[in-house]
Amino acid sequence: MTASDNGLRASHRKLLERFFAAVGAGNVAEMAALCTEDLVAEMPYNDPPVRLTSFEAYRSFVEPAFDMLKFTLSLGEVHTCTDPSTLIAEYTSDGTAIPTGKPYRNVYIGIWRFREGRICGIREFFNPALTAEALRPD
Repeated sequence: MTASDNGLRASHRKLLERFFAAVGAGNVAEMAALCTEDLVAEMPYNDPPVRLTSFEAYRSFVEPAFDMLKFTLSLGEVHTCTDPSTLIAEYTSDGTAIPTGKPYRNVYIGIWRFREGRICGIREFFNPALTAEALRPD
């Protein structure tokens, strides 16, 4: 690992933290500013699995969730990769399902890719059953 690689990794981690803050605030404009237009976002455990190939498609997918879930994302472990443009992150959500008032907590692992100071790829693994349970009326 070179010093410049470590600098890139640190910069990417800060970018990821800014993205998480934007998600928690429901700030789609800030999310867009942090991502490339050709963002590829994959959620293999979503029901059904999702692969989106632009930020606009990602925005269209996540924006309705902000009306149903209010949560913050907390970054846990961040694992570096040989390629300094990739980070593997463990994180959690903590919040509320708006329609039911139930708590929403989930655990995630994400593979995050970066290009030219922006997020260009997200592959996010989470438990969709926890989301469904939070949204299910009693």
